[in-house]
Amino acid sequence: MAGKGKVKTILISQPKPATDKSPYYDLAEKYNLRIDFRPFIHVESVSGQEFRQERIDIKEHTAVIFTSRNAVDNFFRMCEEMRINVPDSMKYFCISEATAFYLQKYVVYRKRKIFHGQAKFADLMAFVKKHKQEKFLLPCSDLLKPSIPQLLEEAGIRYTRAVMYRTVCSDLSDLSDVKYDMLVFFSPSGIESLFKNFPDFTQDNTRIACFGPTTIKATKDAGLQVDISAPNTKAPSMSMAIENYITGKD
Repeated sequence: MAGKGKVKTILISQPKPATDKSPYYDLAEKYNLRIDFRPFIHVESVSGQEFRQERIDIKEHTAVIFTSRNAVDNFFRMCEEMRINVPDSMKYFCISEATAFYLQKYVVYRKRKIFHGQAKFADLMAFVKKHKQEKFLLPCSDLLKPSIPQLLEEAGIRYTRAVMYRTVCSDLSDLSDVKYDMLVFFSPSGIESLFKNFPDFTQDNTRIACFGPTTIKATKDAGLQVDISAPNTKAPSMSMAIENYITGKD
C-alpha cells in the first residue's frame, strides 16, 4: 500500500448482499471500513417478439443447458411469453447444484431429469457428453464465455445458442464520482461501464481489485493498474484477497 495511503472506503460493483451474512460486512466491521455496493451492470430481457427473429424453435430441443439463474429465469419467461408448454421429458443440465435447485421455482424437481456440475462448465460437459443424442438449447446472454461454445463444439454436441437476455451498463450518473480508496470489479463489463459513465476517470491513488483473468485483462487493456487479484493460492475469494491486501499479507 506504499504511497497510496490507508484503505478506508471500498466500492463493490455488485448488488448489495441479500442478507447480513456477507464476508464484506465482516471486513467492514473488523477494519472499520465503509463498503458500498453498486451494480455497474445489469441484465435486460430480450422480448418474445425480438426472440422470434432469431428463428429458434424451442420445442425442437430435448435438453436445456443452464449456466446461471438468469438463464433459468429467462428461459421459462420466454416459454411463457411464447405460450410454449415445456414437456415433462425435457432434460436439464445445470452448471452447479445451486442452479439445479433453483429450477424448483419452475418445475417439480424430483419428477425431472436434472444433471449438474460443480460450478465449472468443463465439469458439466461430462454429463452432456453422455447424452450426445439430445438436441440442446443454450439460453444465454449476449456475452457468453468463448470457452462454452468451444467445449460443446469440440465434443460434437448438437446445440443452439439462444440469446434471451443482455448484459448492459448501468446508469451511474447519480454518483458524483467514483473516488473510493478501492474499486472492486468482477467482469470486463464492469470496466466498460466505469468508462461509459465516467469517461474522464483517472486511477490516481485508487486501488483496483479484479476477480478472474478476463476482468484483469480488461482492466489492464483500459490502462489501469490491478492492485489486487483473485482467486489466487492465498485467497480463493475476493473478500479474502482484500483482507490480505489491507493487512499486508498480499
